[in-house]
Amino acid sequence: MSRPIESDFFKVQLFAVLEELFERTQGIALDKDTSLIQTVAEMSAEQASRPVVPGGTSIAAHLEHACFYLDVLHDYITGKDVSGIDWGKSWSVRPLTEAEWGVIQQRLKSTYRGLVELLQAVPDWNDERSLGGVLGIAVHSAYHLGAIRQIRKIVL
Repeated sequence: MSRPIESDFFKVQLFAVLEELFERTQGIALDKDTSLIQTVAEMSAEQASRPVVPGGTSIAAHLEHACFYLDVLHDYITGKDVSGIDWGKSWSVRPLTEAEWGVIQQRLKSTYRGLVELLQAVPDWNDERSLGGVLGIAVHSAYHLGAIRQIRKIVL
């Protein structure tokens, strides 16, 4: 007979994984100092804006897209209609100034923190929107982190 996962246990594990993906590594899945925020912290706007192949995406575009989908998933989890979202728009990042690059990095931090606040208040994880949304966040974020780390090897 299977046993349901307790909500508090799930939340502890969930927030540890999200913290590792976004803020700081703890050895769950990533090497030291390779979270998303740590990965982009010391990059210049020029480095972040440079696509590595013609027609390719830049680190800045990946980060802008990450902010965009975190906002979309926030809306999805809270029951808002996200069917008309223009996903392509989230990739339209041109070369940035240092100030613009700083704004995108700050947006990632604030969007992530807002999402964590929302997720901390979820009373019941037996819901497709909350559970599916948070699993989507983890998987999609891991993909973009990997892509950013590979591009970073070329532009630095």
